[in-house]
Amino acid sequence: MSMAPPTDPSKSVAGIGPERVGVLLVNLGTPDTADTRGVRVYLKEFLSDPRVIENQGLVWKLVLNGIILRTRPSRKARDYRKIWNTEKNESPLATITRAQSEKLAADIAGDRVVVDWAMRYGNPSISSRVNALTAQGCDRLLVMPLYPQYSAATSATVCDEVFRVLASMRAQPTLRVTPPYYDDAAYVEALAVSIEAHLKGLSFQPDVIVASFHGMPKKYVEKGDPYERQCMATVEALRKRLNLEPAKLLLTFQSRFGFDEWLQPYTDKTMERLAKDGVRRVAVVTPGFAADCLETLEEIAQENAEIFQHHGGEQFSFIPCLNDSEVGMDMIRQLVLRELQGWI
Repeated sequence: MSMAPPTDPSKSVAGIGPERVGVLLVNLGTPDTADTRGVRVYLKEFLSDPRVIENQGLVWKLVLNGIILRTRPSRKARDYRKIWNTEKNESPLATITRAQSEKLAADIAGDRVVVDWAMRYGNPSISSRVNALTAQGCDRLLVMPLYPQYSAATSATVCDEVFRVLASMRAQPTLRVTPPYYDDAAYVEALAVSIEAHLKGLSFQPDVIVASFHGMPKKYVEKGDPYERQCMATVEALRKRLNLEPAKLLLTFQSRFGFDEWLQPYTDKTMERLAKDGVRRVAVVTPGFAADCLETLEEIAQENAEIFQHHGGEQFSFIPCLNDSEVGMDMIRQLVLRELQGWI
């Protein structure tokens, strides 16, 4: 009995184009411009998300529109200008996320795989990039939120927006979303290699390494968000890999906002305490950020360095994020290829 030849997925069938897979890297977001107006537009979108500020009632709307959006944008715009990529006229977060996308595309893209990037807030929007990928024939979509630790305010809101975009489509692409990778061996190894390489290049040996993660209102965790637990798991895995005692690799939380109690210990208060306790040399790593941004380049490398030195610290070093480094890209590639199994 004769057998039909196997189907070649690269060939079109009955007028339908070849199947393609889209890979979309998504980061948090950035203003389009480093001025008051640009920051105001960005903050309004960000702080109007009920995943970020859960109580979007009348009081919050009055505070947001009557106080925050009138006063905060000008201050934050000054901070953005300190780190702005003036050559490309964009934030470092946009520059780095684009580079991650381009390097991943150079490694895995081809006739069947298309790689792109988006921001949850600001531009390029998730909507624009999902539509661009489907316009290129992608009937399968892998979304990678660039957050190692899951949080409803980060990972979940990326999914919310992707689902919203797909809800308007008649012909939806099949969807996959990469899981959190807070304790993934490839992620922990990439962090460890990055930290070790940075420390070798310093003129001093830090007395303490501080792992600073973006903070979160404590009540969010009490409601069931796994973020704190996953941050703790990341630090514990790093301690084991680097062979460091808990007192030598500390976990802290930064970027608190508003009047609620946030996850502790706070990074800025820890910097102050360490200096007052006689610690003279500190290095800070930010494992929860996939790319350097305002919270790392300004808040940690500048603001917290000043706090540490003001209270008696002498030497402070910020360890860059994995960004589009060789070890960082190797990790992203491993995680993406793992999730693409069965599709390519």
